[in-house]
Amino acid sequence: MIEALGLCKAFPPLTALDEVDFAAADGRVTGLIGPNGAGKTTALRILYTLMRPDAGSARVDGFDTVAERRQVQSRIGVLPDNRGLYQRLTARQHVRYFGRLHGLGGGDLEARIERLVETLGMTDFVDRRAKGFSKGQSVKVALARALVHRPQNILLDEPTNGLDVNSARTVHELIRQHRTQGRCILICSHLMQEVAQLCDHLVVLAAGRVVIQGSPDELRRETGESDLEDVFLALTGTRQPGGTGNHVA
Repeated sequence: MIEALGLCKAFPPLTALDEVDFAAADGRVTGLIGPNGAGKTTALRILYTLMRPDAGSARVDGFDTVAERRQVQSRIGVLPDNRGLYQRLTARQHVRYFGRLHGLGGGDLEARIERLVETLGMTDFVDRRAKGFSKGQSVKVALARALVHRPQNILLDEPTNGLDVNSARTVHELIRQHRTQGRCILICSHLMQEVAQLCDHLVVLAAGRVVIQGSPDELRRETGESDLEDVFLALTGTRQPGGTGNHVA
């Protein structure tokens, strides 16, 4: 389970998060959505221990992301907005390296790598160095790297950005499988069709604040809109930053 409890973060004079509260439960896909500049990426970076909040706290399986950073890191798999590949390493070396960081090794690790290579369609480039990878190839490597240790909590920032239709469908199926296995999945996506297909619960951010949260059907009822894209626009399209500060993602 992932929890954000009154999260605040500012980059003076800009405000990114202003008392953000939400929870992502096990066995559920939670979507963190909002317009550009809403604070989604900042929230994710706090949750996966890259940033510290100015106020409030974040927890993963009850562990504080600041005070118990190592315990949190062992329980999460992350696909960040910046895929962060090492240009000199091959795709296989990337996944193996992260597996070893999580204490894996030997035949078990190699078997896990092979399953991910096959599932994500990486066979043609798995032993090539990352330099020159396409956006889609980079996403696949970063996703395999995030999943190799089979984490209980999975945080995905734009998981299908750069993927073709078949690859995106494969990623969607992987996400559903992990949900069925009882894992906690938190995704950010600008694709409302993807959100509608995958998410059981939505947290809508605008100007650094939670506007509303609930199931897609609950948000449809709240706005009177049937299409999730229209729901999104109704909730965020006319909202203006409050207070005197400006807001960023």
